[in-house]
Amino acid sequence: MADAQAKFTQGGLFGHISVMSLTASVGLMAVFLVDFVDMIFISMLGKAELAAAVGYAGAILFFTTSFGIGMAIAAGALVARALGAGQAEEARRRATNALIYGVIFGAIFAALVWMNLATFAALLGATGETLDLAVHYLQIIVPSLPFLMIGMIGGAILRAHGDARRAMMATIWGGLVNAVLDPILIFGLDLELTGAAMASVCARLVIAVTALLPLIRHYGGFDKPTAASLKIDLPPILAIAVPAILTQLATPIGQAYVTRAMAAFGEEAVAGMAIVARMTPVGFGIIFALSGAIGPIIGQNAGAGLHDRVRRAFRDGLWFTAIVVIVVSALFFLARPAIQMLFQLETGVTLTIVFLFAGPLSLMFFFNGVIFVANAAFNNLGHPFYSTVVNWGRHTLGTIPFVIVGAAWFGAPGVLIGQYLGGAVFAVIAFWLARRVIANQAIAPEKGEPFARQARLFSLLHHRR
Repeated sequence: MADAQAKFTQGGLFGHISVMSLTASVGLMAVFLVDFVDMIFISMLGKAELAAAVGYAGAILFFTTSFGIGMAIAAGALVARALGAGQAEEARRRATNALIYGVIFGAIFAALVWMNLATFAALLGATGETLDLAVHYLQIIVPSLPFLMIGMIGGAILRAHGDARRAMMATIWGGLVNAVLDPILIFGLDLELTGAAMASVCARLVIAVTALLPLIRHYGGFDKPTAASLKIDLPPILAIAVPAILTQLATPIGQAYVTRAMAAFGEEAVAGMAIVARMTPVGFGIIFALSGAIGPIIGQNAGAGLHDRVRRAFRDGLWFTAIVVIVVSALFFLARPAIQMLFQLETGVTLTIVFLFAGPLSLMFFFNGVIFVANAAFNNLGHPFYSTVVNWGRHTLGTIPFVIVGAAWFGAPGVLIGQYLGGAVFAVIAFWLARRVIANQAIAPEKGEPFARQARLFSLLHHRR
């Protein structure tokens, strides 16, 4: 059994960030690449309503996945802080209880979403056959959310231990299963959208199993849960999970508004946005991974009281983001002809939107990366509600007015332009707030549990009930 060590308190920080992000991104991109291939297969069927249905469904799936990300952030932050402080037993106990609460809350959330799928899809702008297809697709996938929660929380705990490779392999195995089943079910059995949904469910089951096994084999497994331990850990878990979930839910809600704004320009515009939505995580999977990878690095060093290393980790995270965005944007631009051929795009609004992103607009993803790094700092330094404020601001004030103006000036492409410009404004705000939090930690570090204030609040509410 591996020793529980705070490996990020020593060694080069840029190296830690690079290794954690690159290994985590391989697993993420395995899943995202399958979604990308899904869209290629569905485009090959030659039915615009199928591609549009996947676009609407993707916004709702993003909504459910965001709930899992919030719980995973809570588990990773608490385990990393405990390991940094040398409290291995507490780290294992919190990992156990975070996983249990994740499954319970995930099942409840999935049931609520499942019962309102038609309403959600209609609110996004889906109508007629496209609405029916989107709901059918989601009815198959949404009930598997608890298994996805297990995989996401298990991966976050592995990354908190510094084991990005095994966390990566869990998602790779899931991606491989999905990639193998997709063509068999979509084309071989002629199940089309149903086949794509069934393949995704199987992949989630595989991710859950392959995330848990390394924790059992190499990190002492899990404690036997007791009512007392569950009661102890509920307040600190909620102290991070509630603002983290609220933070994550802002993204799909903002994206839902963007989807509805794009729907005003027709199904071809929605299809173009759906293609961009699949291209983004494939190209920028490293940046998406960075948000989860840098958290344990900041958390372990903060837990050990190494505030200078916390500050340097934040700075190196931003440099890493800039390098990745420049390289990926250049590759997107060079790959324009291949992208057009893959999706069989002719002239029209779909091609215009895709080429806009695979060009100057992708450089703007740097500002998304700034928000990701800042949120990781907030979540691991005892200020998770700052993440909530930044994300909700970015996806409301930083989205709605900018999208309205962009659409009025430039039509369908202006929807994406406005979305990215609003994000840049809130990235500056997030950067300033994160610098303040890090500086205050170094000047007057908090005593004891960094989430004590929030935990006491949730404990008081729990006792009153």
